[in-house]
Amino acid sequence: MSQGFEIQIFNRHKNRMEIEKVYGDNMVKFAYGNPIGRLLGPVIASKTLSQLYGKSQDSLKSAQKVAPFLKNFNIDIDQYQKGSFKDNPIETSYKSFNEFFIREFQEGQRAFTQKDDEMGAFAEARYFGHESMSDDLTIPVKGSMLRAVDLIGDSELAKAFIGGPLMIARLCPVDYHRYHYPDHGKTLQSFTVPGDLHSVNPLALKYRHDIFIKNERRVSILETEHFGKLAYIEVGATCVGKIVQSFDESQPFKKGDEKGYFLFGGSTVVLCGEKGNWAPSSDMLENTKAGIETYIQLGDVVAQTN
Repeated sequence: MSQGFEIQIFNRHKNRMEIEKVYGDNMVKFAYGNPIGRLLGPVIASKTLSQLYGKSQDSLKSAQKVAPFLKNFNIDIDQYQKGSFKDNPIETSYKSFNEFFIREFQEGQRAFTQKDDEMGAFAEARYFGHESMSDDLTIPVKGSMLRAVDLIGDSELAKAFIGGPLMIARLCPVDYHRYHYPDHGKTLQSFTVPGDLHSVNPLALKYRHDIFIKNERRVSILETEHFGKLAYIEVGATCVGKIVQSFDESQPFKKGDEKGYFLFGGSTVVLCGEKGNWAPSSDMLENTKAGIETYIQLGDVVAQTN
């Protein structure tokens, strides 16, 4: 990438380092690195613009973007289910770009770890992990300190997570965009924290460090069987028209159940835990210390109980 800034990822599944190919990287650089782009920032990060753009991804015409997108990002589409047009080849089976964007895996493509002391990856994403947040609940994100209390948006609720572990799972536009429950349990409460819709790409975070606490997000407090209480936070992003909850939160959930999905855009899920209950996987912790995200497939191990 230009400007000497590359996003390095360790792909656990392939056991190798990779350079991320960024969708819309020139637009991100313009919006956050260019003086004119920064002036337009409030418009670019506005909910209205994201919703309008998101709506355009629902049009039949938007489906024409699917085939070039697959080719450009080398996506193995055969892992996924077809869209509405079942008789078409999979590349032309989706009625819109958004339908392609929220595609589902075929049966048997991903499996959640069955061990009770292992947490399954709740998103197929690039992970940062921190074993324990400091006493005032600050976490390092790209050189800036963020307080988890600000992520949760409620100081009373945040007390349960002081000094606890934390994981940040970043989804790119090329990824599977459904997110899942990491363990069996029930939802204690959930609410939306209003905000902007900035890009969550590391290029944007390089220029602007407060994105995670400025963006709109949805917080669920979960009581799980093996990992205690969790704060499960879905963070909106530029061009994410909507964060959709597909699970009935009044019902108990099982490990691996789908919780919801993001409509078009790159997005993030943040998971906070109680102190001493569990720790992120050792490879994730090591890579995080080096400033490198770990790409982990849905259902693979992301944490163990202590």
